[in-house]
Amino acid sequence: MSQPDYTRIQQLLSREHSVTDAAEAHGTLAGCLCGASGYRFEDWLREILPEGRADRAAREALQELFGSTAGALVQSDMEFELLLPPDTESLEQRAQALAEWCQGFLYGLGAGSIPDARELPGEVGEVVRDFIEITHADVDGDQGEESNENAYAELVEFVRVGVQLLFEELAVARAPAAPAGAPLH
Repeated sequence: MSQPDYTRIQQLLSREHSVTDAAEAHGTLAGCLCGASGYRFEDWLREILPEGRADRAAREALQELFGSTAGALVQSDMEFELLLPPDTESLEQRAQALAEWCQGFLYGLGAGSIPDARELPGEVGEVVRDFIEITHADVDGDQGEESNENAYAELVEFVRVGVQLLFEELAVARAPAAPAGAPLH
């Protein structure tokens, strides 16, 4: 399942006067899908667009992004990808977008059923705390271009795998509560 192009989504969000850019909007989506039960496309639009509405073209592209993201997270084949600027953009822009992606993800977790993600136990808590650190990611001026590119690629892969781990581990938190008096089996 392929995901829409970053540049196209960025243009559509700008045209729709989005409160965020494409990377942060996608991070918010992934965070909400990891932390909220029954998260819907309309819920995401309300998070990223001033009035929660978009014209037809933007709505279709965003719905495609929502569907491909939700579908990739539930698949066991590790197909989930972050929506980030292409490699043709400067490393500084890509690093900034990765930081914003993580910021959006953390916001999305908090908007779901995870009130303070920093307090999650074990490995999931460690991943979240690492994401907090990545929100401050920047290019190291003391390192060479190749070294910075490698560090960026490693961070992207860490975040990608970390999101999949969080999605799996937070399944219990996303599960809707059983109504009172409902049988357990």
